[in-house]
Amino acid sequence: MKISAEFSKYASHYGVYNVIQNQVALKLLSCVSGTPKKILDLGCGNGALCKSITWKYDSFKGIDFAQGMLELHPKSSAIEVVYGDFNDQNLFDVLQADSYEYVLSASALQWAENLEMVFKNIKKLGAPVALAIFTADTFKTLNATASLEPLLRSKEYIDELQKKYFDAEFEVVQYKLEFESTREMFRYIKQSGVSASRKVLDYKATKKLMREYPLNYLEFEVAFICSH
Repeated sequence: MKISAEFSKYASHYGVYNVIQNQVALKLLSCVSGTPKKILDLGCGNGALCKSITWKYDSFKGIDFAQGMLELHPKSSAIEVVYGDFNDQNLFDVLQADSYEYVLSASALQWAENLEMVFKNIKKLGAPVALAIFTADTFKTLNATASLEPLLRSKEYIDELQKKYFDAEFEVVQYKLEFESTREMFRYIKQSGVSASRKVLDYKATKKLMREYPLNYLEFEVAFICSH
């Protein structure tokens, strides 16, 4: 298991709430082999991967269950966006009627209800993969300070599972996003979507956490699964 680290300075500009997700998208694309012409993106969101692809492709199909995100996604004669949920077996039954040269997914599969089912179905598509999944050590210090259990799966579990289904390199990258104040940090948590809208602390507990949080940055950990 290869582990590396990156650091991002907080910046007050448009798109700040997607700083880490955009870095993850760029890192993920850097491990794609060649210039695949027929691409499937699971959990495409508003198009972070699509916008970052630098080569010419014939078709790009983006899948997401958030209609609002699909409305923001780039569209063209080569880009198709489809409303669908990768937790739904029926979606994969439909997808398997087509063929793809690469299956991508960035910052989405951590929300899979059954990750093994999703991996099994991705394997059936018969294409190389480049997948990026946030792990349990995202918000590690924040969770420890607030005595919260992690929402996400551990990197060890993800690695064990991906070995069953893919011939891939597994790399863990740790990101840090620095903030000017704890208030800005907690605004980021609320607005970015990385907490999956979890609201487990009341106002008093949140205030206490803001006082006691010992760092000026948030930690993120992402597992990258990239076909050999």
